[in-house]
Amino acid sequence: MSEANKDVLLQVSGLKVAYGGIQAVKGVDFEVRRGELVCLIGSNGAGKTSTMKAITGSLPCSGSMHYLGKPLRGQGPWDLVRQGLAMVPEGRGVFTRMSIHENLLMGAFVRDDADGIAADLDRAYTLFPRLKERQAQLAGTLSGGEQQMLAMGRALMSRPQLLLLDEPSMGLSPIMVDKIFEVVREVHGQGTTVLLVEQNASRALSIADRGYVMESGLITLDGPAQQLLHDPAVRAAYLGE
Repeated sequence: MSEANKDVLLQVSGLKVAYGGIQAVKGVDFEVRRGELVCLIGSNGAGKTSTMKAITGSLPCSGSMHYLGKPLRGQGPWDLVRQGLAMVPEGRGVFTRMSIHENLLMGAFVRDDADGIAADLDRAYTLFPRLKERQAQLAGTLSGGEQQMLAMGRALMSRPQLLLLDEPSMGLSPIMVDKIFEVVREVHGQGTTVLLVEQNASRALSIADRGYVMESGLITLDGPAQQLLHDPAVRAAYLGE
């Protein structure tokens, strides 16, 4: 990797995704640099989740995707976790018949450092005290917000360099949305690079360093998050102004 690109964790170029006769992503370019919190915003159906699924290999695609300078295509999700890339998918994807504690331990399946795992369990329970109170409870009996907390905690157990979050606030109560964004901000502040996909454009841009606006499978705007937050076109389309 060249000196100019050494801080780029994720580089996506010319990404296209098609399935079921639909061209969901039509050739997008973006990057996430080490230490950033980058958001990808847009309305439902814009292609955001398809982009995330392509990055993690769960949707066929064309184009170029590199993580830490190495091609992503052809690698399994477990390979990506070992390399420090973890995703919290839309819909959370918790193991419903396992306890909170067991779910969190599953997030550390690529690790064998018992002391580090124990420390990260403590960190997860500190970030999400509600999970600590209920650690023996089955994940399938949790509320949507609690499952989102668990999915985030599980991803953090792998100690990711890059954390992908796909619509973490979807369907949650306002109080729970506040908690989720507070944790995203805290995790980023502790040094984890974050790529955040969100329909809640205002909240995403308010905590991000940079943002990309996606419409109909294309990126139509990008720039510093605060600049996008005050862009009249963005405000009209996504902030109801």
